[in-house]
Amino acid sequence: MPSAGSTPITGSTSTTDGTLISKRRKLTSVVWNDFDKIIEDGQDYAICKHCKGKLKADSKNETKHLHVHIDRCMKRRNVDIRQQFLAIERKGHGKVQIGGFTFDQEISREKLARAIILHEYPLSIVDHLGFREFATSLQPLFKMVSRNTIKGDIMKIYEVEKDKMISYLEKLQSRVAITTDMWTSNQKKGYMAITVHYIDESWLLHHHIVRFVYVPPPHTKEVLSDVLMDFLLDWNMDRKVSTVTVDNCSSNDGMINILVEKLSLSDSLLLNGKIFHMQCAAHVLNLIVKEGLDVIEVEIEKIRESVAY
Repeated sequence: MPSAGSTPITGSTSTTDGTLISKRRKLTSVVWNDFDKIIEDGQDYAICKHCKGKLKADSKNETKHLHVHIDRCMKRRNVDIRQQFLAIERKGHGKVQIGGFTFDQEISREKLARAIILHEYPLSIVDHLGFREFATSLQPLFKMVSRNTIKGDIMKIYEVEKDKMISYLEKLQSRVAITTDMWTSNQKKGYMAITVHYIDESWLLHHHIVRFVYVPPPHTKEVLSDVLMDFLLDWNMDRKVSTVTVDNCSSNDGMINILVEKLSLSDSLLLNGKIFHMQCAAHVLNLIVKEGLDVIEVEIEKIRESVAY
């Protein structure tokens, strides 16, 4: 405790070993809200609380250089000082002052990327003037990124989630069933969608789309089997697959035969692969209905004409 008549100690001043010492005078400047003062080898230094930069803090230099540093400190500029109030104060007409809020550019970028993933927004949304103005009105400090940057952020999120899923499936005691199908876009490009289905430890059924990959033509059985086999190896699921469900067509039949030959070498198939190939019941039913409609095509046309009449 200071003796009677001594100068009160304000703030915290310590040596490099953490020992507290008394100051000779008050630190009255507001700049000390952003600095910690220490003594190192007999020299006073100011340590920036934001970037941890070290500046001299003796009486000769005063605090002008500290103010200059704070104005230029990039770490501090990411925090909106104007929003750091002691409490939430309502101003009326929808205006609110928020206390103790810290803005983080990286977190906001991740939130934007996840919103695009969740709602399937186009990447070009970051170029839309209305969206940019809306984001600026919410947080003027947020620096809007380009579509290439947000694409990179999305791919980083995918890689993180992919690693989590691979790690979880490796620990899973049950096997995994796969459904896959080819999809053709408006640009006449073919894509393979792969979905995994599994039952967890609580006997709950889960399914996740784990790959949506472009498949170059021609879509032969060899090409399709290579794409699916690459997926199994990439996700370490070549020994955990129980069944593969596909549409009832000749190319899929050939693809399954090739996969059975490759996977049988590791003796990982159930019942030696007898139940590995599952034909999609909905697709089989669809083919049956189409065949039946072809038989009564003339009668259906007459019914349509009578209804129109």
